[in-house]
Amino acid sequence: MFYYISFLRPPPTQAALSGEPILITPQIANDLRTEYYTDVQDIFYSWSLHSSTPNSVITKPVKLTSWRASTMYKEIPVPSPRNVRDGEYWCLVLSSGTSRKDQVLSLNDENLGRQPFPVVSDPVFFSARPSKAVKQERIQRSYVLTATSRDHPVIFHIIEQTSFDLDKKIWDSGIGLSSWFIQLHSGMVSNTALVSQVKNALFAPKCDVLELGAGTGIVAIVLGILQGLLGSSVTSGKIITTDLPSALPLLQSNISSSQSLYHPGNTPKSVALDWDDPDISTQVASFVSGIDVIVMSDVTYNTASFPALVGTLSRLIMFSLSVAPAKPPLIILGYKERDVAERTLWEMAEKIGIHFEKVAQIPGAGGAPIEVWVGTVLVNTQ
Repeated sequence: MFYYISFLRPPPTQAALSGEPILITPQIANDLRTEYYTDVQDIFYSWSLHSSTPNSVITKPVKLTSWRASTMYKEIPVPSPRNVRDGEYWCLVLSSGTSRKDQVLSLNDENLGRQPFPVVSDPVFFSARPSKAVKQERIQRSYVLTATSRDHPVIFHIIEQTSFDLDKKIWDSGIGLSSWFIQLHSGMVSNTALVSQVKNALFAPKCDVLELGAGTGIVAIVLGILQGLLGSSVTSGKIITTDLPSALPLLQSNISSSQSLYHPGNTPKSVALDWDDPDISTQVASFVSGIDVIVMSDVTYNTASFPALVGTLSRLIMFSLSVAPAKPPLIILGYKERDVAERTLWEMAEKIGIHFEKVAQIPGAGGAPIEVWVGTVLVNTQ
């Protein structure tokens, strides 16, 4: 599992130029904010000037507090940026270390998740005459990935809501699966026959991908970047990423924010898909050559949804085989166990001809690891 630095009490949307500190309450918890970090952890803060210019200004990280669960509700004063000017917007960055690398989440890191992940607030507007303070409702995390084919690392950003909407937060398996895809692309994973099959499919000259339960979009964004910018020869194919209609505005916003990182014409596309809806014709209409890969992560937390999920998988497979009978799709699942009953999904999948095999796991900070499973489909699936 992973731990995340976030805000129990976030910064305000506006602040005065009076020099008074801003009050926040940081927290360190798991992805669902249900389990708190049990060790003592130093948290460092810095301010990043929110600007349209490419060369951003960011202050040197300074220790803010030593976080511990016993005092997790304590308000912490944060000094305003030095020499802040009227009308400027600054983002508050919280991290577990003092370097710039500690302020971004490196998806290439073989020790991914051993330290709590950093967080960035929404911009705070500093004004000589601020309006009534309103608490922020969004946070941002910055991710970095590298490849031998590029001189510089690629950085992208994912916005999350601070509400309790599950489809508007980053989940462990999305990060873990994204990291595995990067390591797969870079040749850093054990090259079994099944792993090679996945790599050859995902990074072929043409690969059509459909994602279920996309949430904030990190998996589709990483695949789009890998297929478009990191030395891949992919020039065609598509990535259709799906979730319920309520998730689409944030999902599409996150996809669009990384627009410059995709191959031209291969930007992931967000589409509404309700697993309870038996009609998938709209979502699959563009897959004229079938679906090469179905991707999903953290779709197992609600066992009551399994019949609908398995039914959707069955319909997608049958559609794909109807247009490409000799090419059943591979199914890639990022999974973290939250309840042992979730593993009944594997048994239900077997009944429709999907056999899952575990190919990797990411330990993170301990507890339940993130597991990567690959499902293969019998060609005679009914």
